[in-house]
Amino acid sequence: MDSIEKQKEDIFKSLKNFIAEVVGEDVAEELNIEPESVFTRDLEMDSIEIVSFAEKVKAAYGDNIDFNGWLSGMEMEQLINLSINDVVNYIVDANSSNK
Repeated sequence: MDSIEKQKEDIFKSLKNFIAEVVGEDVAEELNIEPESVFTRDLEMDSIEIVSFAEKVKAAYGDNIDFNGWLSGMEMEQLINLSINDVVNYIVDANSSNK
Protein backbone atom coordinates (compact mmCIF):
# COMPACT_ATOMS: atom_id res chain seq x y z
CA MET A 1 0.00 0.00 0.00
CA ASP A 2 1.46 3.34 -0.98
CA SER A 3 1.53 6.27 1.41
CA ILE A 4 -1.43 8.07 -0.23
CA GLU A 5 -3.63 4.98 0.14
CA LYS A 6 -2.51 4.58 3.76
CA GLN A 7 -3.21 8.26 4.40
CA LYS A 8 -6.70 7.90 2.84
CA GLU A 9 -7.40 4.82 4.96
CA ASP A 10 -6.33 6.63 8.15
CA ILE A 11 -8.44 9.68 7.31
CA PHE A 12 -11.45 7.47 6.51
CA LYS A 13 -11.11 5.78 9.92
CA SER A 14 -11.01 9.19 11.62
CA LEU A 15 -14.05 10.42 9.70
CA LYS A 16 -15.92 7.21 10.51
CA ASN A 17 -15.19 7.83 14.21
CA PHE A 18 -16.41 11.43 13.91
CA ILE A 19 -19.65 10.18 12.31
CA ALA A 20 -20.14 7.69 15.17
CA GLU A 21 -19.59 10.49 17.71
CA VAL A 22 -22.14 12.71 15.96
CA VAL A 23 -24.94 10.21 15.25
CA GLY A 24 -24.26 8.00 18.27
CA GLU A 25 -22.36 4.72 18.49
CA ASP A 26 -25.54 2.62 18.45
CA VAL A 27 -26.83 4.27 15.27
CA ALA A 28 -23.39 4.10 13.63
CA GLU A 29 -23.20 0.35 14.27
CA GLU A 30 -26.41 -0.13 12.29
CA LEU A 31 -25.11 1.94 9.37
CA ASN A 32 -22.83 0.45 6.78
CA ILE A 33 -20.30 3.30 6.72
CA GLU A 34 -18.19 2.97 3.57
CA PRO A 35 -15.98 5.47 1.74
CA GLU A 36 -18.74 5.81 -0.89
CA SER A 37 -21.41 6.57 1.74
CA VAL A 38 -23.28 9.82 1.10
CA PHE A 39 -23.91 11.81 4.28
CA THR A 40 -27.53 12.76 3.58
CA ARG A 41 -28.72 9.66 1.73
CA ASP A 42 -26.80 6.68 3.13
CA LEU A 43 -26.04 7.98 6.61
CA GLU A 44 -29.26 10.01 6.91
CA MET A 45 -27.39 12.83 8.62
CA ASP A 46 -29.30 16.08 8.98
CA SER A 47 -27.81 19.55 8.62
CA ILE A 48 -27.07 19.91 12.35
CA GLU A 49 -25.23 16.58 12.40
CA ILE A 50 -23.28 17.56 9.29
CA VAL A 51 -22.28 20.88 10.89
CA SER A 52 -21.17 19.00 14.01
CA PHE A 53 -19.19 16.58 11.81
CA ALA A 54 -17.62 19.54 9.97
CA GLU A 55 -16.53 21.03 13.30
CA LYS A 56 -14.78 17.77 14.21
CA VAL A 57 -13.04 17.68 10.81
CA LYS A 58 -11.98 21.30 11.26
CA ALA A 59 -10.67 20.59 14.77
CA ALA A 60 -8.66 17.61 13.52
CA TYR A 61 -7.40 18.95 10.18
CA GLY A 62 -8.19 22.67 10.30
CA ASP A 63 -4.62 23.91 10.31
CA ASN A 64 -4.11 22.47 6.83
CA ILE A 65 -7.53 22.87 5.27
CA ASP A 66 -10.33 25.38 4.79
CA PHE A 67 -13.14 22.86 5.17
CA ASN A 68 -15.89 25.45 5.57
CA GLY A 69 -14.61 27.40 2.58
CA TRP A 70 -14.55 24.22 0.51
CA LEU A 71 -18.12 23.36 1.49
CA SER A 72 -19.41 26.90 0.95
CA GLY A 73 -18.10 26.84 -2.62
CA MET A 74 -20.34 23.90 -3.52
CA GLU A 75 -23.69 23.88 -5.24
CA MET A 76 -26.63 22.48 -3.25
CA GLU A 77 -26.67 19.28 -5.33
CA GLN A 78 -22.97 18.70 -4.60
CA LEU A 79 -23.61 19.11 -0.89
CA ILE A 80 -26.58 16.73 -0.97
CA ASN A 81 -24.45 14.10 -2.75
CA LEU A 82 -21.29 14.64 -0.69
CA SER A 83 -19.64 11.33 0.21
CA ILE A 84 -17.04 10.40 2.79
CA ASN A 85 -14.63 9.77 -0.10
CA ASP A 86 -15.07 13.38 -1.27
CA VAL A 87 -13.99 14.62 2.16
CA VAL A 88 -11.08 12.14 2.35
CA ASN A 89 -9.82 13.22 -1.09
CA TYR A 90 -10.16 16.91 -0.21
CA ILE A 91 -8.13 16.47 3.00
CA VAL A 92 -5.41 14.46 1.19
CA ASP A 93 -5.22 17.01 -1.65
CA ALA A 94 -5.18 19.97 0.74
CA ASN A 95 -2.50 18.37 2.89
CA SER A 96 -0.28 17.57 -0.09
CA SER A 97 -0.62 21.07 -1.56
CA ASN A 98 0.23 22.69 1.78
CA LYS A 99 3.55 20.90 2.14
